Amino acid sequence: MLKLFNTLTRKKEVFKPLKEGEVHMYSCGPTVYNFPHIGNYRAYVAADLLKRVLRYLGFDVLHVMNLTDVDDKTIRDSQKAGKSLDDFTAPFISGFFDDLKSLNILLADVFPRATKHIAEMVSMIKLLLDNGLAYKGEDNSIYFSIKKFKDYGKLAHLDKEKLLAGASGRVSSDEYGKENPRDFALWKAWSPEDGEVFWETDIGKGRPGWHIECSAMSTKYLGKSFDIHTGGVDLIFPHHENEIAQSEGAFGQKFVNYWVHNEWLLVEGQKMSKSLGNFFNLRDLLDKGFNPLAIRFLLLATHYRQQLNFTFNGLDAARNSLQRIWDFMDRLGGVDTAGNPDVDFSDLISSARKDFKAFICDDLDISKALAVVFDFIKETNKLIDAGKLSRLDADSAVALMREFDSVLGLLREKEVLPEDVKALIDEREKARKEKNFVLADELRDKIREKGFLVEDSPKGVRWKKV
Repeated sequence: MLKLFNTLTRKKEVFKPLKEGEVHMYSCGPTVYNFPHIGNYRAYVAADLLKRVLRYLGFDVLHVMNLTDVDDKTIRDSQKAGKSLDDFTAPFISGFFDDLKSLNILLADVFPRATKHIAEMVSMIKLLLDNGLAYKGEDNSIYFSIKKFKDYGKLAHLDKEKLLAGASGRVSSDEYGKENPRDFALWKAWSPEDGEVFWETDIGKGRPGWHIECSAMSTKYLGKSFDIHTGGVDLIFPHHENEIAQSEGAFGQKFVNYWVHNEWLLVEGQKMSKSLGNFFNLRDLLDKGFNPLAIRFLLLATHYRQQLNFTFNGLDAARNSLQRIWDFMDRLGGVDTAGNPDVDFSDLISSARKDFKAFICDDLDISKALAVVFDFIKETNKLIDAGKLSRLDADSAVALMREFDSVLGLLREKEVLPEDVKALIDEREKARKEKNFVLADELRDKIREKGFLVEDSPKGVRWKKV
């Protein structure tokens, strides 16, 4: 039984999908004016963990993640670069998919782009106009009237009468031509600053507001009501609050049942900022030599509702923990002790599986789930050291670790030994047989420089990538 903390109700709730066995889930994706920073990837890893858990529990998951390719930032920076919007955003979209692969984040089923869904946004704005919740301002832009939507503020738990003017946040031009300074833009009438970025539509020449994009795209693919919406806590207000107002205002029914938000990521105890020199995207970290799965481990290992303090010491610790898992899988592969399955070891596997499932079902309590994994590794290593683990039990342990990894996403594919490294290993073996241990040590160092360790055992040389 899965329990999730629902931002809407501020409590843990038993998860019950609208349709038995199926989950419809939406995640706010990147604005593609640059490469996402590591704080963004905490949100994407958190959503990935949730999706993996849902699948682990047997649900069919339909997952949608949007790409915001038209907003103030993409327009501004594309004009600075002297490129069309499509040409400007293309490398950032491609880079985003490269990053998802590096971090072993499962791809969403649909990645809708805002520029390809203008018709759906216009249709939704028309419904809001017909329902009396939207109006055309003096500047010919179209705005949502907050005072006419009685439930405004229910996600952020705010009193709409006390909201500060200008709460719509992102776009300064939203402050002009409105009936009420708290209202937010659904459609922005064309201005010279927009250049060639506009659409001729039934509601005028212009472009969509940021908030309407997610409402239109999520409901197109997931339905007017769906199960889960994820994102960072910074999006609760105003973005997700506005999504609720637009969607429920247009369709007259509950928009989302469960809102799942991850907390902030800090860097060395401070908010990430370019001025502080602590602003990193994934490429920055990969260029420093860090393994992307170690980065995934660090982003994953702290509960999603706790602030994560990203440090390089923490990244080193994550790398060591990850190596421990990989080394354990290598050890299991080398077990060749004969014998039948051991009853006590079967009990150990059953207990670990039960505890792991219980913790991930308790609002994705990943730190306790990982503790179960490392306790299992510790106990199994003791049996290997004592020569008491049979090949059949080792196979069961491998199967359990792969089961855990369907949730964690931390195991690497089997490494292929490069030909130049293989040649060095063969040369070292020859030197050892000739008792030229000085040369053998020199070759070991060369192998290490190429990122591989060699270990001598009674059964021959073993190697692993580090």
